[in-house]
Amino acid sequence: MHSQQAAAPAPAAATPAAERRTGPPHGLPGDGGSARTVYAYATDPEASLPEGRFVEEVRTAIRRATDTGAATGEDAGSLDGLLRQAADWAAGERPRHLALVTPGQGEERPEGHDEVLVRRAVLGCAPLALLSGAWLQWLSAPGNADDPLVLHILALYASDVGAGHPAASRGSAYLELLRRLRLAENAAPAARLTGDQRIPDSAFRLPALLLAMSRRPDDFRGEILGADLCLRAVGLLPALEPVRAVLPTGADWATLDPADRRAAEGPLPVERCRAAVDALVEREGERGADAVRSGFRWMLAGLREWSDALHAELVAAGDPAFDMAELMRLRSREGAVYHHQFLLEGKPLARWLAECRTDPGPLLEVLARSKLVKPGRSGASSLVRGLVGERGPMFRVFSPEDLTVIRRWIDSLPPKPADTTTAEPRPASGTSGAHGASGASGAHGASGASGGPAEPSPAGVRDALAGVAGALRTGARSPGRTPSGLREAYHLLMNRTDTPALRTWAMEYVDGWLARSGHGMDRTAMPLPERWSHEGLRPWLQAQHDRHGAEFEENAAIPLPSKEAVVDDTVQTAPLTLIDGSWLQGFTDYEQASSAIGHSLFETYWDELGNGEPHLNHPLIYRDVLKEMGVELPPTASAAFAQWPGFREESLELPVYWLCVGRFPQTYLPEVLGLNLAMELSGVGGTYRRARLALKAYGFSTRFVDIHNTIDNVATGHSAWAADAVDTLLASLPDAPGPGARADVWGRVRVGYRSLNPPRSVGARFAARRTRFTGRRK
Repeated sequence: MHSQQAAAPAPAAATPAAERRTGPPHGLPGDGGSARTVYAYATDPEASLPEGRFVEEVRTAIRRATDTGAATGEDAGSLDGLLRQAADWAAGERPRHLALVTPGQGEERPEGHDEVLVRRAVLGCAPLALLSGAWLQWLSAPGNADDPLVLHILALYASDVGAGHPAASRGSAYLELLRRLRLAENAAPAARLTGDQRIPDSAFRLPALLLAMSRRPDDFRGEILGADLCLRAVGLLPALEPVRAVLPTGADWATLDPADRRAAEGPLPVERCRAAVDALVEREGERGADAVRSGFRWMLAGLREWSDALHAELVAAGDPAFDMAELMRLRSREGAVYHHQFLLEGKPLARWLAECRTDPGPLLEVLARSKLVKPGRSGASSLVRGLVGERGPMFRVFSPEDLTVIRRWIDSLPPKPADTTTAEPRPASGTSGAHGASGASGAHGASGASGGPAEPSPAGVRDALAGVAGALRTGARSPGRTPSGLREAYHLLMNRTDTPALRTWAMEYVDGWLARSGHGMDRTAMPLPERWSHEGLRPWLQAQHDRHGAEFEENAAIPLPSKEAVVDDTVQTAPLTLIDGSWLQGFTDYEQASSAIGHSLFETYWDELGNGEPHLNHPLIYRDVLKEMGVELPPTASAAFAQWPGFREESLELPVYWLCVGRFPQTYLPEVLGLNLAMELSGVGGTYRRARLALKAYGFSTRFVDIHNTIDNVATGHSAWAADAVDTLLASLPDAPGPGARADVWGRVRVGYRSLNPPRSVGARFAARRTRFTGRRK
């Protein structure tokens, strides 16, 4: 699913465990530049980036960048000094870019000049701006969900994604700008952006590495925060300043500026980020400070290099020949397959096009001299008239935007002298002649031909991420350790990162749990209806709430459990409750968090963690109740917690399922939605009210159950959001037989609903073991 698409795609079919393998990351692109490869892979919400060589290559790339373009001066060693440098650089860079659309006195510019620069600037900024803030997406995890530092970061991230609203992220605002300019055909999901050859490889380097680091947050937390702080200090990317000048109302500029707050009140984003950085440095000391400064310097050096390159491209694009040269280069490969019989100056056009892939200049020169072009008069040129007309041999070969580029180039060419209006073709010699300033048309044709945005840079720069991409393709050095049991798995799953062995174990555990959950479902009554209808789940939700309320009243006379039983239940539920919301951890992914389905799931997760406020954080509230009962547990992420002897083994079964399934928001989307609905509805109206009576009777705080009974309500709370998320998915699917259709997916939702409390029979448990062994659920 993608955050900026109105309808969700069909969920992935669950993959049999036997078909999964370790080694190189699944689905890693193999074509394109290194930066594009890394960018495409790192946008995958289920990405698993290997430890070892990959981490080493990322650190090497950061070090090389800062060695060649580091911040300088007496302030370069302090964070305050780096902040001033970033702000000063941005303040100086904006006017330089703005001048590109501010003509000097008496200066004449070709028609469409500003429009060309706007489109190029917007495309050049797209890889970074389309995922603005995404690098913070995995800094929260089940094991640190009660950490005040993480809550600070999560508050900043929630602002970036527009928590609680679909298509409200900063990236969504940029997508709207792309759509306004009709440049969004490759922008959703963001991974598709790597296939847009109008965007130079250099535009992907910074966001690719930053997104890759975000998938290993425990290794790069300081660097990520340092880079984020730099981007907040810079604010709106300087290259977008001329776009804002040309289109002052064409975009939500406040949202596009990462330094601008999204709410009417509260700290500025740079202040929020600085607070998180200070907290990290206080905790980790000089090691943390070095990591933050390294990330900041790397980002600032990278922004300078990238902005210089983009500025040079925009300057060159002022010449219509630049756009024309790039268009010919981009279309030359496909065109070279044809046109073997059409000669230009004695040489087949197919050969001209083949050579154009590395140097478009000669082709532009020969076109300018040919009968296809009337210099200065595009309206009279057959290249953009008869050839591309409805009856022409090149009908629809060029898009309307392509034709605009060609017309601008033709109109910019100086008219031919009167006595050479029918220029004679030159003999085919296999050479292109002097390339540069030989003649008027040659000057125009060559001026930008070899300087297009995708022209290879010097080798050291061009392959800056070659090592990182290579490490991704190679994969993990070893599969890692397979958990020996539930307790070790619980501990290992506290972090976002994994190993091939842990990943395989987690998917097999989920498949087994779901097989157990689905066992005998067709022979057993369950709350969810057998079929989903277009009226949605809200009426059913209200009916379930009524039932919970009635059951509470009917059971009012039943004696409350003993104090010992209440304490025991609270303790045995701790492994589950202290990771509250972990089944939704995958929806912190940037493109999930503001999608049509995922926005409410992220907001639910955000609520469970207290909206960034420790006093509202559910795990912390629960720990307070445990302390009242005289129970002091180790930190949740510690091995000591998982090994705590007071937990019975069965108390870890469901929590481990939550931790596993939450890592795969696409693979198990229907099941997660069903589980979420069951979880959010489970206590509302009945169970929470009875738990409140028991806690109050023995003098314990009722705050945990009180807060859940309100925020999970069936009208405007989590259970309502859960039902709406299911309805959004089902409404987008075809009502047809077969995998991925509505009936199939609804069946998976029902299994997910039942997975909160699966059957415990011998047959159900055997179904789980059989599935883990064979890779088949049935």
